[in-house]
Amino acid sequence: MEKLTKKIVFITLALTLAGCSSSNIENDIDKVPDKSAQALFVDARAALDNGLYQKSIQILGAIDSRFPFGPISHQVQLDLIYAYYKVGDAAQGIALTDRFLRLNPENPNTDYVYYMRALINLSTEDNLFQDLAGIDRSDRDPTAAREAFDDFKRIITNYPDSKYAADSQKRMVEIKSRLAKYELAIAKFYLEREAYASAANRGRYIVEYFSPSPELEPALEIMIECYDKLGLDDLKTNALQVLAANYPNNSMLR
Repeated sequence: MEKLTKKIVFITLALTLAGCSSSNIENDIDKVPDKSAQALFVDARAALDNGLYQKSIQILGAIDSRFPFGPISHQVQLDLIYAYYKVGDAAQGIALTDRFLRLNPENPNTDYVYYMRALINLSTEDNLFQDLAGIDRSDRDPTAAREAFDDFKRIITNYPDSKYAADSQKRMVEIKSRLAKYELAIAKFYLEREAYASAANRGRYIVEYFSPSPELEPALEIMIECYDKLGLDDLKTNALQVLAANYPNNSMLR
């Protein structure tokens, strides 16, 4: 009970701080003055550097609207994407990355835009309040994670020399674990409802596409149990052999 109380306090505090931060940022935003594109860009960059992301969005948006074909138009859009990412506005960030990629497929910063789109999609996977409360949401829809994975893979494949390639590779490994956990959660769901064929297929999918991963062992256990229930002795034997080769101390082998 004490732990639950602490979690509630943490969540309340987080909400309070978020509200104060949002209020302070909004108070710093003034009407965008009538200046040249370059002068406004200097103001926008100053806002970005000082963490005033909402203010930078307002100024950058004004530049993008007033000077859509100017010499700094591409950089303005790139900075807007970053600012939307920082304020957690995934919808606007994704829309802007999609627009940029559609209109500027040969731009030298294309790898950065793919990278930012992946990060924005990943940001929708994070939930501060679930983390504080210790809620396991491995069963939530992994669509955003899959899209982020595809963009990171695109960077590694199409832009192997990109400065974002190494981090993309690292994040792909993390996403792979997230997707494996999702598949395992679904497999357990089917198993609990005695949908043995569906549970076994989910387990096999983990073995085929997410090895090696911590989810491999429980996936094999589910496959063995399901094949046993279904009377599929050959498949059960094969799964037991894979389990023995990788996890010789597993209790199902005794």
